[in-house]
Amino acid sequence: MYWQYIPLAVGGTYRRGVDNREEVREFLTSRRAKITPEQAGLPSGSRRRVPGLRRSEVAALADMSVEYYSKLERGTLAGVSPAVLEALARALQLDDAERAHLLHLAQAADGSDALTRPRRRRTRDQWKPHRSLQWTLDAITAGPAFVRNGRMDILAANQLFRAFYTDAYATPGNQMNLARFNFLDPASRRFYPDWDSFADVAVAILRTEAGRNPHDKDLQDLVGELSTRSDEFRTRWGAHNVRHHGTGTKRFHHHAVGGLTLAFEGLEMAAEPGLTLTIYTAEPGSPSEEGLRLLASWAATQDVDATEPSTLS
Repeated sequence: MYWQYIPLAVGGTYRRGVDNREEVREFLTSRRAKITPEQAGLPSGSRRRVPGLRRSEVAALADMSVEYYSKLERGTLAGVSPAVLEALARALQLDDAERAHLLHLAQAADGSDALTRPRRRRTRDQWKPHRSLQWTLDAITAGPAFVRNGRMDILAANQLFRAFYTDAYATPGNQMNLARFNFLDPASRRFYPDWDSFADVAVAILRTEAGRNPHDKDLQDLVGELSTRSDEFRTRWGAHNVRHHGTGTKRFHHHAVGGLTLAFEGLEMAAEPGLTLTIYTAEPGSPSEEGLRLLASWAATQDVDATEPSTLS
């Protein structure tokens, strides 16, 4: 089951609805629109009235009838076999994250126990890191390290991360959620020089989590809040983009140490399914490595408590 946020009137009032078929329809339609005939190895022709591929072209690529593909795109994924889902994924050139999302949509349509059974809720108020996890985070002193859930709540962090994200911790009402910081806090546009890229990633992570955990009320509430308060978020949410966010490089601008270019690695936690441990590091010998050293020195002069996020001033 999935939700949408539908404007009821000018002024940003929204209501929440639940419809897996609508989610499937919008996802498949948006993926079809992203592929050009040239990318699919088809002649482009002329007088094309739709962006991307036609339904008939997707059906041919997936070796199914147009009628059957049209039924799938109307949102009817219940009972669809893995072979059909794989053929559809190939035809639409889905990446790994999009394939997984399609599978989650199909499982939800089938009422799969793995998705219909509510997952253990882990919010900052309901979950505390066990001591060995906090010890592990505290032992990482060369770079910011943190644990987040799929809603982008920060559940645990080391001291350097708290100094790194001091603007986010200091913002009243943020509740240390990176998506809320991204879209609702003006400080994020200074902290993230590539703000649009960070915004795209944040929404894709939330959309991916919505596929994995469609009954998460906290996620529904967060999406509702951001949809109501941010046009930038609402537009991106409607694009139905998903992604796996495990490694890469990002640019930041910290008010105390200036610009930083950091690599990151995200590790899924075997002991806590659904949570991710992420560590930021700098290239050895680079100006950013020196910047992290300066940040650590700066953090040592601040009132930073790595075990209790709400105490940061």
